[in-house]
Amino acid sequence: MKTPKSISESELILNPDGSVYHINLRPEHVADNVIVVGDQERVKKISDYFEKVEYKLSHREFVTHTGFFKGKRITVVSTGIGPDNIDIVLNELDAAVNIDLQTRRIKEKKKNLNIIRIGTSGALQKEIPVDSFVVSEFGLGIDNLMSFYHLKQNFQEKNIEQDFIRHTGWSSPLSKPYIVQGSELLIKRIGAGMREGITVTAPGFYGPQGRILRLKPSVKNLNEKLTSFSPKPNFKKNISPLKITNFEMETSALYGLGRALGHNCCTVCAIIANRIIKQYSKNTHKSIDLLIRTVLERI
Repeated sequence: MKTPKSISESELILNPDGSVYHINLRPEHVADNVIVVGDQERVKKISDYFEKVEYKLSHREFVTHTGFFKGKRITVVSTGIGPDNIDIVLNELDAAVNIDLQTRRIKEKKKNLNIIRIGTSGALQKEIPVDSFVVSEFGLGIDNLMSFYHLKQNFQEKNIEQDFIRHTGWSSPLSKPYIVQGSELLIKRIGAGMREGITVTAPGFYGPQGRILRLKPSVKNLNEKLTSFSPKPNFKKNISPLKITNFEMETSALYGLGRALGHNCCTVCAIIANRIIKQYSKNTHKSIDLLIRTVLERI
């Protein structure tokens, strides 16, 4: 039997204490249940609910607290904003638990993490109220991250992807959209009672999400095209048609990398703005806090 090849120092960069470079974590720091958030300050807001905090670590924008909520061990990590940061966090979380950091060899027995993103988002359907919660059944990426990885998609995902390209008239200079379904088990458990739908992940906050300040976006009527999209044929029989519910900047990358690495992923977002009827939450902190408590109780 071949001895597994060790990963070189330039590819798997470790800190002097043996932790993975950006997120500064070793295997003992990572629980089987991981919550990821964009905002560094949100990590403490979550860990304040813990009965006990074992570890507090930070490096750059990546802050991690690991502890216990009602006897269940949970790690909370801040990712910062965007698909590029998700690329760092997902690969390094996986490295911490599935690569022997001393020998630099991939472990034979892999660990499958449950990774839940708690985020904020803008609704793309007028009937989705501000301060409500949405669970992402699918992540639809209009970023280019997963173009750099082999992503296995099922028949349903490929069909929705093609329907989306046809519906929007997506042009070749833009990155090819991709769609990935989240963990059905986590979506059912964490997102029980929440509105389900497709979450679009953009590589930016302004032009890529149809916002106009001083620069004119290259895609005309982007939000209108997203709002009116419903895949054909309708794969969700006997229930409401599948629609794009919201816009944010992380979910498709999380779902794509999670799928490729063998982890279970789910995103739930507090809707702090409705982009269609131009409303914004009057109390975002209250909505986010309620979502945090809901997720903690359901993990």
